[in-house]
Amino acid sequence: METINIHKAKTNLSSLIERVLKGEKIVIARNGKPVVSLNKIGKEKGDRVPGKLKGKIWVAPDFDETPQGFEEYMK
Repeated sequence: METINIHKAKTNLSSLIERVLKGEKIVIARNGKPVVSLNKIGKEKGDRVPGKLKGKIWVAPDFDETPQGFEEYMK
């Protein structure tokens, strides 16, 4: 992880962004004290894949049933 002062970061922002996109961690400091970090935003979402979670999600058999006493509670 590299720490860079604000002035240098402003001067070299494009190259710092490229470095972060390649996996480096960059911290920007003011007066020698870290104040922010540059982070890569998560990867873009791709196309949906039907069935991708098959077998990973379980739904209880009584999922659609109204719980006992709930109707009285809602009155």
